[in-house]
Amino acid sequence: MSINTQAAKLSTFALVMLIIGAVDNIRNLPAAALFGSTLIFFYVFSAIVFLIPSALVSAELASSWTDRGGICHWVKLAFGDRCAFMAIWLQWIANLVWFPTILSFLAGVIAYLINPELVHSKLYVISTILIIFWSLTLLNLKGIHVSAKFISFCTIAGMAIPMALIIGLGIAWVFLGHPLQVSFTAATLWPSFSHIDSWVSLTAIMTAFAGMELSAVHVKEINNPQKTFPRALYISVWLILMTMILGSLAIAVVLPKDQINIVNGVMVAFTSFFASYHITWLMPIITVMILLGTFGSIVSWVISPAKGLLQAAQLGFLPDFFQRVNKHGVAANLLITQAVIVSFICLAFLLMPSIGGSYWLLTALNIQLYMIMYVMMFIAAIYLRYKYADVPRPFAIPGGKVGVWLACLLGLIGCSTTLIVGFVPPAGLDVGSIFSYELIFISGMVVTILPTVFFYLYQKKTSCVLSADVVPVA
Repeated sequence: MSINTQAAKLSTFALVMLIIGAVDNIRNLPAAALFGSTLIFFYVFSAIVFLIPSALVSAELASSWTDRGGICHWVKLAFGDRCAFMAIWLQWIANLVWFPTILSFLAGVIAYLINPELVHSKLYVISTILIIFWSLTLLNLKGIHVSAKFISFCTIAGMAIPMALIIGLGIAWVFLGHPLQVSFTAATLWPSFSHIDSWVSLTAIMTAFAGMELSAVHVKEINNPQKTFPRALYISVWLILMTMILGSLAIAVVLPKDQINIVNGVMVAFTSFFASYHITWLMPIITVMILLGTFGSIVSWVISPAKGLLQAAQLGFLPDFFQRVNKHGVAANLLITQAVIVSFICLAFLLMPSIGGSYWLLTALNIQLYMIMYVMMFIAAIYLRYKYADVPRPFAIPGGKVGVWLACLLGLIGCSTTLIVGFVPPAGLDVGSIFSYELIFISGMVVTILPTVFFYLYQKKTSCVLSADVVPVA
């Protein structure tokens, strides 16, 4: 089937919108707001040990290998096909686990337009998730250029404007002398490291920062990737960090901790702000805008990991069925299969006693899987600096090999810390007994990683068959 290769290249602006649309999302704010003023420390800490290192590594690798990009290609160059498949599988399956969480946020936002009490109905949440995800999957079948335009529109209308509004309302709240639900003193800004609960916030924040490398799979569709990709990452890092900190604080200052719901906390915060300023008529408008922003975020995550998994399929780890692309260059069969699996994962909302508990379980499972992938990426970046020392690097991590080691070690520290605390649910969430939570959590990790064994065996078997079909030359 022919593929249209004449489409216009993605510009710096389009790439920034693609990155911000994937990473910077207003739905991440309530989970961080739960931790009050200490969230500033954790955001800065996470930026130093994860956001900035992952952006630097992604920029160097994407600008050095522009024929093909993404975690699958980078790990393949460093460690071979099998490690590459494991890396892209972790990215892909982590996102499948994550989809129900962001979709449940969407369900909560829609409920505000209909009946806020619906957010507590598991049947409503699951039904809404399935309808939205299948609709956006069909949109992604039109190709990355259609998706990029949709994402750019959604990011501006549905993320940038609501994010700026909630930050502005939070600043006005402080300067107008309204009562603050958090205090900003030396004692409250610095977390208590003796309590594991203080570190649990890291899971939510690292989740919010994941995805800087995601757009690298589109490197062939980027205009002048050697310069465009690093520039877009630089702009995105600062915008993401500042909006996340200020947006989370805006929620923390207006809502008491026990009223912050990680599913619909954003809507509750806007309701409180608008009621205080007597502009409640804006609520339906802001609700629709937030819906648009979240739609754009989901579209980014639906198509990019699937495109990376297509690279692994072409290495022989998946049957030919998954390698087929439509006329827009999209792995249509992979996207449809992805939607089917997400539909089954939604059943996790039936396993936990509360929607919030299910939300956190899937969020924690997502970031655990993703952090393992990032560990592979940081180690691969170090190895590639030595294995391919002569490859031109239009963008190189400052400081030479020392700089690479420093960035990657910081990244590995952030990943390791998150992997450790990711097994602990935050206090105050109804997750049932700790034993049942840990059992479901660990079982989830095993079930999501185990299929790689079967794909390894499939690839080995098909390789043997192909080798057997080769007739030796006399």
